[in-house]
Amino acid sequence: MSTIYIPYGTTEGQTAKIAAFIADVLQAHGHQATAADIKDAGDAIPEGCDAVLVGASVHVGRHEKYVGDFVRKNRGTLERLPSALFSVSMAAHGDTESAEGYVEKFEEETGWRPAQVGLFSGAIPYTHYGFIKRLIMKRIAGSQGSTDTDTSRDYVYTEWDGVKQFAEDFLAKL
Repeated sequence: MSTIYIPYGTTEGQTAKIAAFIADVLQAHGHQATAADIKDAGDAIPEGCDAVLVGASVHVGRHEKYVGDFVRKNRGTLERLPSALFSVSMAAHGDTESAEGYVEKFEEETGWRPAQVGLFSGAIPYTHYGFIKRLIMKRIAGSQGSTDTDTSRDYVYTEWDGVKQFAEDFLAKL
């Protein structure tokens, strides 16, 4: 049994849901897994961790700055322990090239080159947005050809089977 830490950054909550799902998958395989929002948990990797899965969401073309700060501070530990990155973006829903570009930029900024990277689609939680953001996101979705512009509901694009496979692939390499 391994102790696996899953620190993440999230803006609208989908990355937190993905981190919790990964923790559940790892626990179902007999490991101890803890998902923690870096904003609340701080920027240290707890003692006794055997592996780390870092999660970050992309907004306006960049991962959260505080996740980059976390990775830079803990880069030595991330390079020593088995570790991976999962990146959550709307680009992962049909524009893999852009999603990969966000990860490349993150790797350049942090100096960390994770051995495994997961690219997961996020969500458009219209019902959680304020009026102006709801209109902006509707306009963006429509301009990209999406028909998901009904602002009275939320749209989740995360492929949970892919998230499960990512977690199980990580375990297979431990």
